[in-house]
Amino acid sequence: MTKLTDTIELLRELVAYPTVSADSNIALVENLAGWLESAGARVELHHDETGQKANLFATIGPERDGGILLSGHTDVVPAKGDDWTNDPFEMVERDGKLYGRGTCDMKGFIAASVAMAPVLAHSVTERPLHFAFTYDEEVGCLGAQALADTLAAKGIRPGVAIIGEPTGMRVIEGHKGCCEYTTHFEGRAGHGSRPELGVNAVEFAVRYVSRLLELRRPLRARAPKDSRYEPPWTTINPGSLLGGVAHNVIADRASVQWEMRPVQAGDGSFVREEMRRYVHEHLLPEMQAIWPEARIVTEVIGEVAGLQPASENAARDIMLELTGANSCDLVAFSTEAGVFQKLDMDVVVCGPGSIDQAHKPDEYLALDQLQQCLTMLEGLGEKLAG
Repeated sequence: MTKLTDTIELLRELVAYPTVSADSNIALVENLAGWLESAGARVELHHDETGQKANLFATIGPERDGGILLSGHTDVVPAKGDDWTNDPFEMVERDGKLYGRGTCDMKGFIAASVAMAPVLAHSVTERPLHFAFTYDEEVGCLGAQALADTLAAKGIRPGVAIIGEPTGMRVIEGHKGCCEYTTHFEGRAGHGSRPELGVNAVEFAVRYVSRLLELRRPLRARAPKDSRYEPPWTTINPGSLLGGVAHNVIADRASVQWEMRPVQAGDGSFVREEMRRYVHEHLLPEMQAIWPEARIVTEVIGEVAGLQPASENAARDIMLELTGANSCDLVAFSTEAGVFQKLDMDVVVCGPGSIDQAHKPDEYLALDQLQQCLTMLEGLGEKLAG
């Protein structure tokens, strides 16, 4: 028995919550808590320090180590209404597709997991089944890292984790890490006609970005010969440069938002050390020679570990059996999987929808993908019963 109709209706409810990372997800997780409690789950909400965000952690079955964790994030990226055919927070079904912000990334998997909870509850006897729905994945996996600390403190140790990011139901055993930073520049304002009397923060920010781009070449050379990623090396992306107030004013403030996606942990250390050296040996001395109070400060937005392929991985073996696939893939995009792997879980990423639809206007989840996910969860229930 599948639960496609129930899943679609629950997904419609979830999409209607505009859980953009900047806003609260409390109403959504409270809704999910009600669904899971009605299925017999023991549910906990763990709030952040503001009280406006919460992780949901729920368990069906015995209180013991091991078991399987189904995980997804509740936050979504912003949606510009003018670029959408319909209201992004009102799900529309059309031509076998469910349109709405978060349908594939990744409320579709959450809806399927929760809608199937009553069915799965009848199967869970020997091993627990856990649900983990987090906040702020899109801005640095902050919720997942907080949840990892909570689980470690409580001594809760699931054995297998399935992260339901949109992979087209392909089984993903590895992905790059994701490190996000904002580097702030503080200079000295002045009249644009006398640039030598001020410290132009935008100018130094541009030089900082130029150095970041220069590091792309050595990063390519550092790529492991057997790297299966596409591209096979660690990437750097300057996402934005903000600063200044007018054409004729020396900018005293600027900031650079940038990221890197490490293939290997050493690459992250290499980039951070190179940029630290460049700042302290070149940029800062030049700035402070004119204005001693000039500063450059790098803010860590998030440093998320990649998912490392492992020779032995129970999660991979289970998902290959359930999906009928005979091989695994790697992807370049990042997920919360590495956070759970650090807790000694066997982890894979597998969920409905395509990452190509994520973060775009008219995001959608194909109905056949949702059905494949439900079929997989049915098989999971049979495995838990066994």
